Amino acid sequence: MKKIGVYTSGGDAPGMNACIRAVVRTAIANDISVVGIRRGYEGMIAGDMIDLDSRSVANILQRGGTFLKTARSEEFRTPEGRAKAMEQLRKRGIEALVCIGGNGSYAGALKLNEEHGIPCVGIPGTIDNDLYGTDFTIGYDTAVNTALDAIDRIRDTADSHDRVFLVEVMGRDSGFIGLDVGIAGGAEGIMIPEDKEDIGKLLTHFSQEDRRTKAFSIIVVAEGEPEGGAARLATRLLAEYPNLDIRTTILGHIQRGGSPTARDRILASRLGYEAIQALQKGLKNIAVGIINGYASYTSFEHAIHNKKSVSHELLRMAEVLSR
Repeated sequence: MKKIGVYTSGGDAPGMNACIRAVVRTAIANDISVVGIRRGYEGMIAGDMIDLDSRSVANILQRGGTFLKTARSEEFRTPEGRAKAMEQLRKRGIEALVCIGGNGSYAGALKLNEEHGIPCVGIPGTIDNDLYGTDFTIGYDTAVNTALDAIDRIRDTADSHDRVFLVEVMGRDSGFIGLDVGIAGGAEGIMIPEDKEDIGKLLTHFSQEDRRTKAFSIIVVAEGEPEGGAARLATRLLAEYPNLDIRTTILGHIQRGGSPTARDRILASRLGYEAIQALQKGLKNIAVGIINGYASYTSFEHAIHNKKSVSHELLRMAEVLSR
């Protein structure tokens, strides 16, 4: 193997640049040249590619986002689009791909291999931490710390005004961010997609006399929780408890930005390194991960179709500690 391509796809995550850096420098150390594919599958179809060397990835370790850019591609979902992408890869002499992204990115890489035979290795890059086959995904630790910093600040103003704050964090299908931020931020309530009884627990919480008279409360709400997010939850709570002074804060995309934490930089670097090791071993259609401190390989099929869930023991603990 003489040349590989690397790209980021789907939502951006802090640490992606550190991962690209590790892929490039590890490949070069193994006498493999690297082509950076800009704008994910959309750029692959358009032939938007650049040669990368050690200097081109210097001074990006600390930068958030992805300097290769990312985009979603409807055309790549079609066999014709994937054929166009493969034609561009052949023109550049690319023999294998390293894909940094989430579930949809893995699915695209798998389709490309099934239809055109190019080996692909995936690296889990998403702030949601919902990918099977790794304990943590690139960007998750940074997103949690960003949200926690915001909640610590909100707590100050909630206390000053005796208000209930509903703080919405990212997590359309997964409550990893919401659960960890809720525990670390001392939230009185945590609303996540995995807990179907969370609204009942919250109503019970505010039905208690001492809770209704408590100075303030912080409730962490994952955007994908069953009640439909912080705004709809606020409407329901006000209907039940009109005397509550409720405010909502949607943290949104600030959780995706910013300089990655040390933990994310180290994780991203190691996963980039391990991806090249996997290709050197002749592996394909696998996602690399770190489980219990050790490198792990999971087939794309298993990574795509298996769901990683939050710890229900942590959920129980959070409920006890919020009393």
